[in-house]
Amino acid sequence: MRVLVVEDEEFLREMIAEGLRRDALAVDEASDGLEALRRLRLGEYDVLVLDRDLPGLHGDEVCRQVVRERLLTRVLMLTASGTVRDRVEGLGLGADDYLTKPFAYDELLARVLALGRRARPALPPVLERAGVAVDTARRSATRDGHRLALSRKEFAVLEALLRAEGAVVSNDDLIEQVWEQDTSYSTNAVRVTLSKLRAKLGEPPLIETVPGAGYRIAAR
Repeated sequence: MRVLVVEDEEFLREMIAEGLRRDALAVDEASDGLEALRRLRLGEYDVLVLDRDLPGLHGDEVCRQVVRERLLTRVLMLTASGTVRDRVEGLGLGADDYLTKPFAYDELLARVLALGRRARPALPPVLERAGVAVDTARRSATRDGHRLALSRKEFAVLEALLRAEGAVVSNDDLIEQVWEQDTSYSTNAVRVTLSKLRAKLGEPPLIETVPGAGYRIAAR
């Protein structure tokens, strides 16, 4: 799942982003509304975590533009104002959910995951193929009923492969979905993570390498 966090308070933005990354989500960050719209127009995000009170281009206008341009992302609006009128106004702008500051991180995560399951393409609660199951809500994975102890990168790679439903996922796609906006990562990072993931999945091998194209989960 890809998330864009837009918040002008650096400490809060980084806290949210790092928390979501620890929970195996791919996260990009923006500190103002104009940067948010630029990223939304260039990339595909399942969820937008949007501070309402942004300097410059207000969060309300960002939300209006998301709706006007039919950008297919779910919007979780954050605000320090928690009156009923404010919540109604925020939802009326096109936001899908509304969270008042201060908030508990666990609640924010639950709301992001819930919105992600309604994003494009719809993310089912459990992804399954060839005996492997990934529970996107509980952040757990099993093979043939046996729990897999995966790092957050391994979990995110496995989720990306399962979401492809047998289609090939390229190195570039994995880097974009799992390693976010950090371009310092090379295809070697993908190979190392896949090697560790394959070892944890065990036998018989499930992840196929398609020369010159990428990787896929084999049907069984």
